[in-house]
Amino acid sequence: MNAVLDITELDRHFGIPGVARVSEGNGGLSRVNITNPVAHGEIYMHGAHVTSWRPAGGEEVFFLSTESRWEQGQAIRGGVPICFPWFRGKAHDARAPAHGFARTRVWQLESISETGAGVTVSMFIESDAQTQRWWPGEFRLVHRATFGSDLRLELVCTNAGKTPFRFEEALHAYNRVAEVSDVRVQGLDGGRFLDNMDSNKEKVQFGDVTVTRQTDIAFMGTTASVDLVDPKMRRRIRLQKKNSSTTVVWNPWQEGASKLRDLGEGEWKQFLCVESSNIIGNAVTLAPGQEHTMSAVLSMEEL
Repeated sequence: MNAVLDITELDRHFGIPGVARVSEGNGGLSRVNITNPVAHGEIYMHGAHVTSWRPAGGEEVFFLSTESRWEQGQAIRGGVPICFPWFRGKAHDARAPAHGFARTRVWQLESISETGAGVTVSMFIESDAQTQRWWPGEFRLVHRATFGSDLRLELVCTNAGKTPFRFEEALHAYNRVAEVSDVRVQGLDGGRFLDNMDSNKEKVQFGDVTVTRQTDIAFMGTTASVDLVDPKMRRRIRLQKKNSSTTVVWNPWQEGASKLRDLGEGEWKQFLCVESSNIIGNAVTLAPGQEHTMSAVLSMEEL
């Protein structure tokens, strides 16, 4: 069955007329487009990757690179990539894909439904010979994205095997900003973080987080909500999370961006990643049959 027919069949089976449509996106990849009275959104089956969310009356919340590669085996640069089952590079295996394999897999569409909160799209992947080449865990991973006046994301991992496993996870949100050096992140004052740009030394945050250089910091043991305040765009993006004990703040700055071939010239100024996650010492251990759900709720308000 060719790709166009696949998309047609998916839309016939899962689509909701006038609300949610399965269509061909960039690079011929399958996506779900959502339009309802409170929001517009888009999620690709490639990586179960949210690439757009725009609340009614508001501007686009996510950054998306003009140089992003829309092809099998490559991660989409921008939106909300899913990092699983490891974060950054895989320990003791330089050949393994950065941030795990979930963001470059084609996920299966499980359901599309209308709820009181908006339109929920559910996708999943399961362990197979390809995933076990990199990581031995037997798992089922579900991503549920609800597009409404808020964006609600749930990442649900189930241990489907007979042995425990340990994993890292992140919803790597690229928040679009007017100018990264002008924004601030509130809610992390007094938090302890590991600075990946300084040999992961532990440091303490004083006041709001601002970005004036290459930044890759992980706040450990933090479950609080955070606000990304952008005075030039005159908006505040709030991140509320559950079952997430790490908050990562990342921007590559000019020197890091120069090494990213899928990022357009100067585009590093247009985003700041603020990520719900469980990484390093906050990685999750699951016994056979156990399930873990990490959730993130993004909301936007004008200043």
